[in-house]
Amino acid sequence: MADAPVKLLRCHLPGMGPAWGVVDGADVSVIAADTGTGGAFLASLLQLPNPARALRTGHAAGRLAWLPLDALLAAPPDDARVHLLAPLDRQEVWAAGVTYERSRVARMDETQGAERFYDLVYDAERPELFFKATPSRVAGPNAPVRIRADATWNVPEPEVAVLFSPRLEVAGYTIGNDMSSRDIEGQNPLYLPQAKVYRECCALGPVIWLDDDPPEHRALKITLMIERRGAVAFAGETSTASMKRRFAELGRWLARDNVFASGVFLLTGTGLVPPNDFTLQAGDVVRITVPEIGTLGNPVVQQRG
Repeated sequence: MADAPVKLLRCHLPGMGPAWGVVDGADVSVIAADTGTGGAFLASLLQLPNPARALRTGHAAGRLAWLPLDALLAAPPDDARVHLLAPLDRQEVWAAGVTYERSRVARMDETQGAERFYDLVYDAERPELFFKATPSRVAGPNAPVRIRADATWNVPEPEVAVLFSPRLEVAGYTIGNDMSSRDIEGQNPLYLPQAKVYRECCALGPVIWLDDDPPEHRALKITLMIERRGAVAFAGETSTASMKRRFAELGRWLARDNVFASGVFLLTGTGLVPPNDFTLQAGDVVRITVPEIGTLGNPVVQQRG
């Protein structure tokens, strides 16, 4: 019988700072702090051949504290309180695009004069891959995600984020939100970095689901709900079973002429796109759920200048 997956999270502890914990039933066993690991606990863990097994066998011996899981999942960011952080330390975040039929159609809709490029990449051998975020640009659970001040058509993109080891092997999974400014990208595909990369342009969490022997791909249900003034403004669901490309295939392309010494997160594309007349507003709350991982919830902010 296979061992159960391990759920790893990162949190803020008052007086200690960032720390890492393993979910143990209704509690969290805190096993490491940035102060004792040089801010590289996850980067070091990913050097091991089996991170899940290492955590499963070693977390009880190195416990620093116990925390109640439900309270941690609900806590907003506050330096005076325990709360969740994005589950990464030194990893870059990259992203894949046009991996679902729905995203192919949406990208063609938003782009005038360059529609055929998105149509072609869906069936091409080489996938669309792009840099998304440094750790400082990534929001954790309950922390704000941002829509650009100079954009008028903004959407969340709910995705499974695959964690790859430095060997570019699948190590685990979390939930990702690839915030996107559709009007900016639609003006010209060369504007994609501006539409995709800015502060709080990405969210990850709440936990990393680590498995002993991850397959090339997993069928994971993804649901999206956007709340506005207490009502549901948009809701939908999809599954990674409908992806055009497999997780491991995307990882092999990402590995070409790249080195990720601390591992890397790859957002694997979205199959959920709100209709063309929908845009996010400041004050909205985006909730993305993958049952095996949990729910990633983030309020939306926008700075008007």
